[in-house]
Amino acid sequence: MTPDIRPLVAGNWKMNGLKASAAEFGAMLEGYDDGLKERVDLMICPPATLLMAFSQMALESKLSVGGQDCHANESGAHTGDLSAGMMADSGANAVIVGHSERRHDHGEDDDAVRAKAEAVMRAGLTAIVCVGETEAERKGGKTLDRIGSQLDGSIPDAAKASTIVVAYEPVWAIGTGLTPTPEDVAEVHAFIRERLKGRFGEEGARTRILYGGSVKPDNAIELMAVANVDGALVGGASLKASDFLAIADAYLQITS
Repeated sequence: MTPDIRPLVAGNWKMNGLKASAAEFGAMLEGYDDGLKERVDLMICPPATLLMAFSQMALESKLSVGGQDCHANESGAHTGDLSAGMMADSGANAVIVGHSERRHDHGEDDDAVRAKAEAVMRAGLTAIVCVGETEAERKGGKTLDRIGSQLDGSIPDAAKASTIVVAYEPVWAIGTGLTPTPEDVAEVHAFIRERLKGRFGEEGARTRILYGGSVKPDNAIELMAVANVDGALVGGASLKASDFLAIADAYLQITS
């Protein structure tokens, strides 16, 4: 945790969820009680097909919704793509950009991620910019070099704490059940914090840095208590209301 930074627990549903999933989302809305609202922000990033429906369901709640990706352009001949403005029009508050699955599956480099983050900011939304190293890079001692390069290349110069969230997701831990040690997480998050402060000053000091990569209810307290970890970007465990709320509940136990 970082003192004076309100934590964020965001769920990335990836390519999961149909209309029937509204019931699970409804359970999340119901479970986001006053105790949690006092301590932590919650967000769900469903597939685009559910974004508008979920945002309508959440109108009377503090639980927000976000998109999983966007095109860098505001409009144009880009069949199958969605702009950040379309995400905003559908009720999104944020958009994930630069997730490792986008970088790997779609060949997105830092320049592409940066352009998308700029588009998100232009649309008045928060960009959740993902960074992370592969297993080979970690074993080769290149973790911090890789993270530094992604931070420098992917985050726009105009970024502020209110417009950017950084999510550290070691690629080798996503969906594998493997997690770095708390010491490993602390090292990377401290590095990210210093990099952000060196570039953005006080804005960098206040920017939220999330941890992602096999976050589950049984490891949430240990991970969320690490210095400079200001929340989580949760994958599979965010598909079930009980698991997602249990992860958020870690903040009630850490700060009680």
